[in-house]
Amino acid sequence: MIRFVAVVLGILALGGCASDYAPPEQPAFYLDMAHGGAKLDAAVAASMISGYRANNGLSAVVVDPELMKVAETQSMAMATHNKMDHNVAGPLARRLAAAGYPATLAVENVGAGYHTLAEAFSGWRDSPPHRENMLKKGVTKLGIAATYAPNTKYKVFWTLVLASTEQR
Repeated sequence: MIRFVAVVLGILALGGCASDYAPPEQPAFYLDMAHGGAKLDAAVAASMISGYRANNGLSAVVVDPELMKVAETQSMAMATHNKMDHNVAGPLARRLAAAGYPATLAVENVGAGYHTLAEAFSGWRDSPPHRENMLKKGVTKLGIAATYAPNTKYKVFWTLVLASTEQR
């Protein structure tokens, strides 16, 4: 009987420890963007892309608030039209000019159907033209957006804009 009581007390003590356990936070690049309220962490995206660029002998990129708006506009336009296309909101050069962004160099990746930043990054990395854009020499800034559209084929529409305002 004493052994039984000791086992029960031991189990209860372990149960108390378990209630203090907090599971590790999920990395931001695995956050599922396919639900309302999900927020893309642009700093994490910049870090991922900068790391990839560094591994290929290129300089880092930083988040630019104006490019964030340009990317958001494009992603929202694709979601609204349920269409993945670079020109849904107009050609990139025209969108940058309309935003008053003085780009001297700019490239864009779009994507759809990826639920996480990690998936979008991998998809772009594994596509030669998108990889070329991420490894574009001379870009220094980025804007990135993911727009959730539940009633569409793809659910999540992505835009990455990489640019520079430096004279070349």
